[in-house]
This record gives sequence, C-alpha cells and structure tokens, in this order.
Amino acid sequence: MGSGKSTVGRRLASRLHLPFVDADHEIEVAAGLSIPEIFARFGEGHFRDGERRVIARLIDGEPKVVATGGGAFMQDETRQLILDKATAVWLDADIEVLVDRVGRREGRPLLKDRDPHEALSELAAIRNPVYALAPIRVRSQPLPHDATVDAILRALNL
Repeated sequence: MGSGKSTVGRRLASRLHLPFVDADHEIEVAAGLSIPEIFARFGEGHFRDGERRVIARLIDGEPKVVATGGGAFMQDETRQLILDKATAVWLDADIEVLVDRVGRREGRPLLKDRDPHEALSELAAIRNPVYALAPIRVRSQPLPHDATVDAILRALNL
C-alpha cells in the first residue's frame, strides 16, 4: 500500500510493450463493488477468495504486468500461484514514504480509523518477511517513478 504498484506497473508495462492490469480494479469490475464495499459487506476472507481467482485469471495467458494489492502475496495460495506462474517484484519502501503516499488517496480499508504510520508499521512487520519471498526486491524511494522502473528492468536483466 503506497509503494507505487499501479503507477510503476503502468510505466513498466509501457517500457516492456506489454498490457498493464491492476488486480484491484479487476476485482471491483468482477464484483460490481468497490474494494471498501466488498470488505464492509462480505469481509476480508470473501475479498481474498475473489482476489485469488481474479489473479489466477490475469496471470494465465498472454504476458502482462499485473499490480496486485498489498495483501494478495500474504495469502498462501495466491502467493504460490504468483511464484509458480509469474515473476514477483517486491516494491519495498520506507514507512515514511508509504505514509506520505497513502495520505494522497482515500479508500484504504486496512487504514480506516487508524494512524497510518502505526498501521503501516504493523503491516510491514508482518508482511515484509513474506514479501521477501519474491525473487526480485526493488526499493521504491521518493524519486520519480521511472527510477523504480529502471531498477526493475535492471533486476530483470533487461
């Protein structure tokens, strides 16, 4: 959350001449509801199940760049699916960078009624060891997003 997945993903896809797909957007289209509405009406478990199915559909077929939500890789089945059928890239960012970025957009269910620094610190403590299973780790820094894209391309040896 706030690492730049969508923006960096779009730019990476453009540089690779591949389509870009945002998994969260595809989940909303499939459900006919926003992610906050899915969480509120059905809970996180229901959302994660739909997320896994959408990601499976997205990574099966033609090559593309797919941005997944921050919790997708935390789910065992979804993570294994990604590791088996795609190249996972962890956009790792300092908490201060994430806090600054998430403050620019509303509708983040895991931050609802919480201090963003505290919530993101707690999430990082839990998630970062799992994110470290991604074969590629790139620092997302407070630089232009093209710097992150360049780092990903270098890590992919492209």
